Amino acid sequence: MRRILLAAVTAAPLLAAGAAAPQTLRIGMNNDPDILDPTLSRTFVGTVVMTGICDKLVDTDPELNIVPRLATGYEWTDSQTLIFHLRPGVLFQDGEKMDAAAVKYSLERDLNFPGSFRRSEILAADHVDVVDPLTVRVVLKEPSSPWVAQLTDRSGMMVSPKAAEAEGKDFGLHPVCAGPFRFVERVAQDHITLERFPQYWDAASIHFDRVIYRPMTDSSVRLANLQAGAVDMADIVPTDVDAVKRNPKLQLSTAGSLGYTGITINVGNGPRADTPLGRDRRVRQALELSIDREAIIQVVYNGLYTPNAQAVSPENPLHVAALKPPPRDIARAKALLAEAGVAVPVVVPLMIPNSPQALQTGEVIQSMAKEAGFEVQIVSMDFGTTINASQQGDFSAWLIGWSGLLDADSNIWAFLHTGGPLNTAHYGNARVDALLDRARQVTDIAKRRAVYEQMWQQESEDLPIIYLWSPRNIIGLSAKLQGFRSMPDGLLRLQGVQMLP
Repeated sequence: MRRILLAAVTAAPLLAAGAAAPQTLRIGMNNDPDILDPTLSRTFVGTVVMTGICDKLVDTDPELNIVPRLATGYEWTDSQTLIFHLRPGVLFQDGEKMDAAAVKYSLERDLNFPGSFRRSEILAADHVDVVDPLTVRVVLKEPSSPWVAQLTDRSGMMVSPKAAEAEGKDFGLHPVCAGPFRFVERVAQDHITLERFPQYWDAASIHFDRVIYRPMTDSSVRLANLQAGAVDMADIVPTDVDAVKRNPKLQLSTAGSLGYTGITINVGNGPRADTPLGRDRRVRQALELSIDREAIIQVVYNGLYTPNAQAVSPENPLHVAALKPPPRDIARAKALLAEAGVAVPVVVPLMIPNSPQALQTGEVIQSMAKEAGFEVQIVSMDFGTTINASQQGDFSAWLIGWSGLLDADSNIWAFLHTGGPLNTAHYGNARVDALLDRARQVTDIAKRRAVYEQMWQQESEDLPIIYLWSPRNIIGLSAKLQGFRSMPDGLLRLQGVQMLP
């Protein structure tokens, strides 16, 4: 038997005598989340909020190790059988027990609920058994190297079966989980309020009565609110880093990101794929060659991001270092357009979320691509609308980022595999599908990376997604906040965070 025991969780110390009583923590976010349902959510900001509501079976630490949360440990009894040992005495926020039956329910909900975005992540599961109230057995259809790592994100968030059955598809309007804060209210585009759950299993680590998340799409507004003390922490763009550093009332917390920013191109999602860009990979290759990634990073992102041509960040051991972004080559781009026989300028409507940095990025791309024979038309709309448009195929090209998860599979399979739930490009390539499936079955890191290298060679020719760079996670905080640390996945874990007097 191969056994893996996870390190014990160390509870954060209680507030020192004489310290301020627990209070409200105010967080500025760069967008309004989608639905607050771990099964149906697809946005990073939604996951940020759900991290306060929903604990996971396992999580990651800053060094990307898997650590215990609702599970105290796990073991593989063979290559396809996984045993989880659950933490005793854990309650959901409705008072129901978080036990093996609840874990079975949550995993099966992810697998079977209509519209689930988690199904592809844990698809290798054949069935889930309750061994006893604190033991769960998961039997896989085949070996799956990323399966446990998937549980460090939304697939590992356990929901109350009672609440989920009562609410059905509307569970995300009143989510009930086993995390430190319970949901109170949501006013769209204004705020989401959570309150402390007194029966939380790790209650000693929580030092706030309430948490209020406020969406602020304009980075200058977030910075102004942080400087004025209207929020206690906020997502900060690279060009505002120096302003935070100069302010003695503020501090920075940064970490390399597991995510990416890229241009997703509609190659098969309805009538809007029927364009030169959607039909001919040579046109997509020409668009990529018209872009200078490093120049955009310097101009818009203060030089803090890393050029990349794949979905896997250099922070991840599955990053293929040999795959380099191609240098800007206007002559070659023009030659490809001529070879494709398309009339120039090639019109490219580029859908962009309406943040200042995204719009500036679009404008730089517009200027660069014009030299190669493209007419990039910027189509700006709020973030949620871009999500809906992408699902409906109502786009030609989409400038969008992905926050990134522990295992590289989470950045790739759902986006590039035929029928993947996040494959809004509707890209399909049998060779890519086979390599993505094979990578899931390879456990050796070097061998698995070699499989991905073959896959990236094909993707870089087809270019359903033009990967641009890997960002950094940058959080500005009040200097009074202690105990917070930025993480590579960008999620805000509030255990141990407190406001000093």
